[in-house]
Amino acid sequence: MTMTVQDRQPADPASNAAIERSAAYYRLKADVEDFYYREADLIDDRRFRDWLDLLAEDITYFMPIRRNVKFGQQAARENTRRGEGMSWFDEDKWTLSKRVEQILTGVHYAEEPLSRITHMVSNVQIRAVRPDLDAPRELDVTSRFLVYQNRVEYETYTFVGRRNDTLRLTEAGWKIAKREILLEQNILMAKNLTTFF
Repeated sequence: MTMTVQDRQPADPASNAAIERSAAYYRLKADVEDFYYREADLIDDRRFRDWLDLLAEDITYFMPIRRNVKFGQQAARENTRRGEGMSWFDEDKWTLSKRVEQILTGVHYAEEPLSRITHMVSNVQIRAVRPDLDAPRELDVTSRFLVYQNRVEYETYTFVGRRNDTLRLTEAGWKIAKREILLEQNILMAKNLTTFF
């Protein structure tokens, strides 16, 4: 049975200790960091169509709702599950494209006028390399983000969280094949979620 990107579980956070810290590893890590910085620039510069080009055609883009649960129940119950119940986002390339199209109409009520947004990305770690460092074709990567949004005059929002990504190498370069976004809050403080993470 072939396992798809969507079925694959995230790599164990400690697993990157097994990846040899060779020159190839550090070149790959620098390439991944540059990819993320470019992605942040595209979103912040409102180049949304160019950002869509960084997404694989079969991307899954998921942000669960996080719940307050009793100690010991975090793994089983803290985050909603993809395809089960509610989530902030459970999207594919088509729905992300429609969101971009809606913003670019200029009549999107939550983005008229357009927000001013800055993405900061840090703590980039390669968790798994497939098949190997000599010929990487697919990566599991984690990162942290801080997103600042200013709307109209006085509305300001800050989003902080983590991303678990699967990146796939294509002829056009790296593409995001899977993104799980873990927002570090269980009540959304912003009036809407129009930015991309």
